[in-house]
Amino acid sequence: MQKDEIQRLVDKYSAKLRITPIWDVKLEFVEDPAWRKTGDIKIDCDDRKAILMLNALNPKQENLEEVIVHELMHLKMYPLDQVTESLIANTFEEGTAAQNFAYQQFFTALEQTVEELAKCFLLEIGENRDLSFGRCAKKKSFDELYNGLKALE
Repeated sequence: MQKDEIQRLVDKYSAKLRITPIWDVKLEFVEDPAWRKTGDIKIDCDDRKAILMLNALNPKQENLEEVIVHELMHLKMYPLDQVTESLIANTFEEGTAAQNFAYQQFFTALEQTVEELAKCFLLEIGENRDLSFGRCAKKKSFDELYNGLKALE
């Protein structure tokens, strides 16, 4: 996918998600071979600016439209994200197992929720409705996970 086509999709979904014109969203292509993510977003709430970063060299996902929607969903969810992080930080002592557990559970739930919303949105109005299975393809199969374990008797 060409960079101008990617910019068009960022603009399209920023408008559809009612992010712009309230927010300024800048698209940035990361050309660092060491960067392992396909996409990420940096958010400045005070200035209502965000930088949506996409891996230009080795993206892990096949459908960049899905990645764009996912990252923009993080921007939509950011107020809830910040309230929850603040609650965790002020409830649990820093560095404790309880705080680490709360953060892990929160970030897992956040990623799952953002991805589910992105998939729903993409399947409803996406131009490319094929979901990416890049991360899933690298996971072990169910049988591989249990290979070599003793059978329970």
